[in-house]
Amino acid sequence: MVDRHHQQRSKSRWPKALAWLSVLALVVAALLMAGAGPAYRWQWIGLGEAFNLLRNGVYSATAAVALSVLVLLISAITRRGGTAVAAIGVLIATAALLYMPWQQWQRAQQAPVIHDITTDTQNPPAFVALSDEREAAPNGLAYPGAATAEQQHAAYPNVQPLVIEAPAATVLAAVQAEVEASGWEIAEISSDRLEATAVTRWFGFKDDVVIRLTEQGDSTQVDMRSASRLGASDVGTNALRIETFLNALQERLE
Repeated sequence: MVDRHHQQRSKSRWPKALAWLSVLALVVAALLMAGAGPAYRWQWIGLGEAFNLLRNGVYSATAAVALSVLVLLISAITRRGGTAVAAIGVLIATAALLYMPWQQWQRAQQAPVIHDITTDTQNPPAFVALSDEREAAPNGLAYPGAATAEQQHAAYPNVQPLVIEAPAATVLAAVQAEVEASGWEIAEISSDRLEATAVTRWFGFKDDVVIRLTEQGDSTQVDMRSASRLGASDVGTNALRIETFLNALQERLE
């Protein structure tokens, strides 16, 4: 009787131990994935090391899923509901944790490998105030050229100039207000252009923006360019930024 009782207690410990291991793996995954961006942004580690943290976080999350599935199987055999509930909780939390990286991966698969987007591919607005920063960055100052333009037109047909029935001075005031509302750092404002830098929240990647105004009689055409300083692909970020900004600008001026 004593041996049988001891065996039953030993068997009951396994699901609990595995459940705790799955929780630990989930916590490690969350710390690695959440900390990768800030660690790079605060220059504690390099970009390659940050991506390694993300990768290891995904591995740890995968381990949490595997352990939770194992706990569910053992719980079903031993009919222990408590550990099954814990395992289901870990699975739900892991799915939530992996949702954003999975979404980014999906966007990366669909987006072309370009990082410089503009409403005018024939005569892109030029960076002047930010020229030194662009020249020092890996992606450089010059517009990449016809190949990038062709890929942009195919992937982002909605990236088009905005024509507003208002004088340039009125439009420029609205442009400045919208840039400030977006939290971008303004580098320079002149009578027909504005340059600014947008910083992504998680990794702190810097994308430069230039907005050019061209008066056309009683109307003003707004052209915009958004270019990443680092990375071959922007995963659609710059195109989305332009579309979002111009839509907000139009609403502000209505």
